[in-house]
Amino acid sequence: MGSRRLAVAEAASEPRGLPSRYLTPDDLVAMFDLPSVETVYQWRRKRTGPRGFRVGRHLRYDPADVQAWVESLREGAAA
Repeated sequence: MGSRRLAVAEAASEPRGLPSRYLTPDDLVAMFDLPSVETVYQWRRKRTGPRGFRVGRHLRYDPADVQAWVESLREGAAA
């Protein structure tokens, strides 16, 4: 039982990786615990969020672009 708790604790302490598929606005809401999907659309309108692209009428985000955006925020906060 103790080794199971240790494995769970180790898994919880590791950073979660981004999925290998393109992300939806709802994915970003869940990932960043945002109030609503409207926040993601406001970021897009103001050009302050991660770079997104359209597939027909659907908005998608490349996980690498989201990661780069997060890193840029971290660098800006450290400066």
